[in-house]
Amino acid sequence: MAFVTRQFMRSMSSSSTASASAKKIIVKHVTVIGGGLMGAGIAQVAAATGHTVVLVDQTEDILAKSKKGIEESLRKVAKKKFAENPKAGGEFVEKTLSSIATSTDAASVVHSTDLVVEAIVENLKVKNELFKRLDKFAAEHTIFASNTSSLQITSIANATTRQDRFAGLHFFNPVPMKLVEVIKTPMTSQKTFESLVDFSKALGKHPVACKDTPGFIVNRLLVPYLMEAIRLYERDFQTCGNSNSGLGFSLKGDASKEDIDTAMKLGAGYPMGPFELLDYVGLDTTKFIVDGWHEIDVKNPLHQPSPFLNKLVAENKFGKKTGEGFYKYK
Repeated sequence: MAFVTRQFMRSMSSSSTASASAKKIIVKHVTVIGGGLMGAGIAQVAAATGHTVVLVDQTEDILAKSKKGIEESLRKVAKKKFAENPKAGGEFVEKTLSSIATSTDAASVVHSTDLVVEAIVENLKVKNELFKRLDKFAAEHTIFASNTSSLQITSIANATTRQDRFAGLHFFNPVPMKLVEVIKTPMTSQKTFESLVDFSKALGKHPVACKDTPGFIVNRLLVPYLMEAIRLYERDFQTCGNSNSGLGFSLKGDASKEDIDTAMKLGAGYPMGPFELLDYVGLDTTKFIVDGWHEIDVKNPLHQPSPFLNKLVAENKFGKKTGEGFYKYK
């Protein structure tokens, strides 16, 4: 009888452990790696929805700039959200800011975090080195997520020993947008996936699920559309050294960029035309995505590079952030 009792208790204990391990992680503490536009935005929305956040970057100067940007953004939100109660708006700003700490040492702050969201440079080697290092210091339950918009999540996850606790969490610019893509690799556990869906909802987002396919959902459809707009514009252009355009090209496109933008706004109901959107996203970013896809699938006509786009990027004309892209900005 004693033996049977011990076996029963052991079985119950084993079942309880299995049940606990199957429970979703309730994300309360978030570590965001990267204090740029996306990282700061993720930190802001997480802190504004009751999460404690540590924002990490390489220098105190970068972090100070990030914190200032977050404060300015929060004050705009508060002005609109608490238009009838400025005092409540001020309290909202202060409370949110108090929930964001900063650090230049990622390894020292991930030991107690529930989720690490990476939003650094789109370079697979750099991301792999980061996650490989953090994997040694993060808690067993900690979920890792990358905000990459173009790299394969599986390739990043393979740098760690927690492939089952690794997924993509793709936010959009600006981060307060409602949409977030939750990317599940073949190794991502259902518990991890559901935990990230719940976290996204807690941020006030509308999560959509996608497998680890190039570009996920939005960029997979959006980037080929943008590239086709460029091809429509540059169709049949020929090199001409003394072109009046100053670009070294004699453009003989099927339509002007202005008419293409107008057509898509009025005809398809898009808020921005493709060239306006390209300049907003960044021509360097678009080129990076297309080049990566082209390398993977050279024969795919949707992934063919654009000579005109390449030339603008080579001239450091990235769009709004540099003052000039397809259009000029004051």
